[in-house]
Amino acid sequence: MLKKKVALVTGASSGIGYATAVALSKAGAHVAVGARRVERLKDLENEISKTRGAEILVHALDVTNRANCNSFVDDAVKKWGTVDILVNNAGLMPLSFFKNNKFDEWERMIDVNLKGVLYCAAAVLPHMLKKDSGHIVNMSSVAGRVVFAGGTVYCATKHAITAFSEGLRIEFSSRSKIRVTCVEPGAVSTELLETITDESMTRFIEASKKMESLQAQDIADAILYAVQAPSHVNVNEILIRPTQQVI
Repeated sequence: MLKKKVALVTGASSGIGYATAVALSKAGAHVAVGARRVERLKDLENEISKTRGAEILVHALDVTNRANCNSFVDDAVKKWGTVDILVNNAGLMPLSFFKNNKFDEWERMIDVNLKGVLYCAAAVLPHMLKKDSGHIVNMSSVAGRVVFAGGTVYCATKHAITAFSEGLRIEFSSRSKIRVTCVEPGAVSTELLETITDESMTRFIEASKKMESLQAQDIADAILYAVQAPSHVNVNEILIRPTQQVI
C-alpha cells in the first residue's frame, strides 16, 4: 500500500526514527531521513539500500532551524516530486525537577519537541494541500496525557504536541484529506534516558531500566499500522505502553 509513497522521518539516526524508516522502506516507501548525527544515518542508508526497490535520501537536519526543515522537505520533493508522509519523531527528554532550574534544557526541549514539529509540519503542508492528501504522524508520549514529578516541562511539550495534532486534524482532515496521527508511547528502550542530567532523577532512571520496556520496533509497527490504513480511516491517536507500566 505504501509502494512509491514518499515518507520523511526526523530524528532517524537511532531508536524509533531508525526503526520507522526501515519499516516504511520495507513497506515500499521511498524514505527521506534527517538527523543531526549524519554519520549514523549512513548506517541507516546502508540498511535500507538492501531493501529491493527502496530509495533513501539522507539529510543533515536540525529541527530547531526552520530553514533547515524547509530544505529537508524541498530536497525530498526535488528527488521524488511530492511528500506523502511525515513522521515528526525528533525529540528530547532531559527530565528534571522544576526547582533545579535547568533553563537550557527547558529551552532545548521546547525548541526540539515543539517548534521542530511545527516547522516540519509547516514545511510539508503546502505539498499535501496541493494534492489534497497526506499523513502527518506526530510523536507525543504517555507524558502527553499524564503529568509526573520531574517531567513538568517535558510533559508540557508533549501535551502541546497532543493538542497540536488534534488541531491539525480539525483544520485539515475533513477539508483536505490530510490524516493526522498522534503516537503516545510509554517507556521505550531508546537513548532518551541518556539525556537526563538531573541527579535527582536517579530513582526514576533505575525503575525504568528494571521494567521490560517497549522496543523501537513496537512503535514503528504502530506507525505502519496507521499510515497503511485505508484512506477513509484516520487513526488519530495511538497510546501504547509496556504491559508492566502502570502510569
